[in-house]
Amino acid sequence: MIEKNSAPTPWAFLDEFRGKAFNGLWPTLPEMFRITVSRHGSRPCFTIYEPDRISLTYQESLRIIEALARWLHSQGIRKGDAVAVSGKNSPEWTLTYLGILFAGAIVVPMDYQLKNEEIDLLLRTSHAKILFVDEEKYPFFMSNPGALTGIVSLKKGISPYLYELDGPEAEIQEGTETDIAAILFTSGTTGVPKGVMLTHQNLVSDCYLAQGNLTVLSTDVFYALLPIHHSYTMLAVLIEAISTGAEVVFGKRMVTKAILRDLKEAKITMFLGVPMLFNKLLAGILRGLKEKGPVVYGFISVLMGISGLIKKVFKVNPGKKLFGVVLRQASLSTLRLCICGGGPLAPSVFRKYNQLGLDFIQGYGLTETSPIINLNPVEHYKETSVGKIIPQVDMQVLNPDERGIGEIIVKGPMVMKGYYQMPEETAAAFTPNGYLKTGDLGYLDSEQYLYLTGRAKNMIVTEGGKNVYPEEIENEFQLFEEIDQVLVRGFILNKKMKSEGIEALVYPSPDFFKNLPEAASSGTKESISTRINQIISEVNQRLLPYQRIEKTSILDEPMEMTTTKKIKRDRI
Repeated sequence: MIEKNSAPTPWAFLDEFRGKAFNGLWPTLPEMFRITVSRHGSRPCFTIYEPDRISLTYQESLRIIEALARWLHSQGIRKGDAVAVSGKNSPEWTLTYLGILFAGAIVVPMDYQLKNEEIDLLLRTSHAKILFVDEEKYPFFMSNPGALTGIVSLKKGISPYLYELDGPEAEIQEGTETDIAAILFTSGTTGVPKGVMLTHQNLVSDCYLAQGNLTVLSTDVFYALLPIHHSYTMLAVLIEAISTGAEVVFGKRMVTKAILRDLKEAKITMFLGVPMLFNKLLAGILRGLKEKGPVVYGFISVLMGISGLIKKVFKVNPGKKLFGVVLRQASLSTLRLCICGGGPLAPSVFRKYNQLGLDFIQGYGLTETSPIINLNPVEHYKETSVGKIIPQVDMQVLNPDERGIGEIIVKGPMVMKGYYQMPEETAAAFTPNGYLKTGDLGYLDSEQYLYLTGRAKNMIVTEGGKNVYPEEIENEFQLFEEIDQVLVRGFILNKKMKSEGIEALVYPSPDFFKNLPEAASSGTKESISTRINQIISEVNQRLLPYQRIEKTSILDEPMEMTTTKKIKRDRI
């Protein structure tokens, strides 16, 4: 595990457990959890505020997990069987996830926001035998069990409830590192569901290798706010935390006031989110600073610029002291690190968080890569990059153009086994020499940092033959409070030449415009339209001529989004 003549890796400690707690290159997820219990058993593991603090230590969690595994075995669950879980983030959700794996089964996490009929389709597709589900959906599946042999509630007071479950001692055959640990159905799936098969090795290797670019401490407190069924939160919050003995605190609502209260009460140190969430938090901070008047705001802006320069050049962080009051008021003072994933973040947002004294980085990956393959190291971050390639990842750019941009392809121990019962789709996802085709376009610099430009299928070809990447344009709108959603797409200019123009679909922020003085008058729509068109003109001035927006459509209703707050382009 440790290469000669190199510094010890963050996962080097596993060597003392090899041959005792596990065999092979990487432990399985149950083996990893047991190793952590042996190292940090008395530390808090899973915590929630309801509103009072309720917490389980690692030792207490292990007892519940093993009891659940015995119960599953008593219900006929054996190695390789599929068991599903669908519900809001909670200790019960994570205990179920681990209990299924301890039983040797495959966990099938499902988006709790899906309709009952959609969940039922995924249950049939994955051949799940038992479903753990939240209280809202429990009655539906109890009356419509289909092929399910058992249904368990994730809410106390509804029986059967997982804390009540146990079974007799048994010889349970657990999975090996090359066995499938989870089948994840990608968000926004239409038609035939596509399930990504991730092995124990995929998830565990990705967890530890990501720590090559990221320091995780046993004293860290992670905030599980985004849905854990999604690979980003599952790996970067849950699995990262339990690999080191850190604490996981569960957020209940994606509402700014509730988030800030949780951050303060729980003394969160590791805050993982998506661009929309970090944009809203930053907009609130900047709005508060602007309310102090133009002179004060101007002075603070200058200080932020100096702070960011010192941090970037001299690798010291004066912002925590300079803006300590601002960070305390925003409930961000305990944060050790913020990580943005799940979509591109505007460099301007990245820069301002770092200027304020927060160590703020971003990463990149796909469900098919478990998901992390790039992370910005805190000590050498690049604001326009989604991060440096993590150890043991082989990343290349396929057929680069004159800018060096092409499709990103990858190999590594975190790359999926394939799509569940879809051999043709699996084969199509890989190049002939075994690289996964990400579908994302970008380029690499000399230090192996990745810069994304967009999705291959979203690319627009203009009348002049130029390639335009919508995501690059959408990034320019991230700090405008007046805009809640923006989607850039092509529209046909010339059918014969197959050339496209550039259109922006804009959903204005209801919260912003309802506070305008003219909101009570009939001129509201006109004032919204005027302001949106001003913003489009301002953004166009910053863009290259061939990137400029030619058509704007202002929407009356928001566009449909995934649970990680990305617009479902295929539904527009």
